[in-house]
Amino acid sequence: MNTLIQTDRFALSDAERSAIEHEMHHYEDSRAASIEALKIVQKHRGWVPDGASEAIGQVLGIPASDVEGVATFYSQIFRQPVGRHIIRVCDSMTCFVGGHENLLDSIKDQLGIVPGQTTADGRFTLLPVCCLGNCDKAPAVMVDDDTFGNVQPDCVAQMLEAYS
Repeated sequence: MNTLIQTDRFALSDAERSAIEHEMHHYEDSRAASIEALKIVQKHRGWVPDGASEAIGQVLGIPASDVEGVATFYSQIFRQPVGRHIIRVCDSMTCFVGGHENLLDSIKDQLGIVPGQTTADGRFTLLPVCCLGNCDKAPAVMVDDDTFGNVQPDCVAQMLEAYS
């Protein structure tokens, strides 16, 4: 039987609820499990829809406002739909000096979007990030969990080909 935790327009699936319940047992305080619970929902749906904070709060036994505070604090939790692949372009001072602007222009031209947008086919979302921790290889780009350093503008098309 499918039991759903449902709020106005949002319901946790059995798989999400089970994974959240499993995860919360690893923490002494269920509030600490809220980031993992948000990541579980995002893994299943690609993003964290409105209403998820309330449903997660019900499972964890904490106020929805606590979950919402975590969701809005962390930039890795997406509160709106994103593409299948997330491109993060470092715009730190080191990457800026290393050629960030030319690299970003190349990515924008290649995809036809600006930072904060998703391609029409839903393949890529382009996001700025303040540092990827790859300063010795500036400019740096991260696609999903893959980090690339010393990325030259003329290599963008080849780099993105691997992500269908």
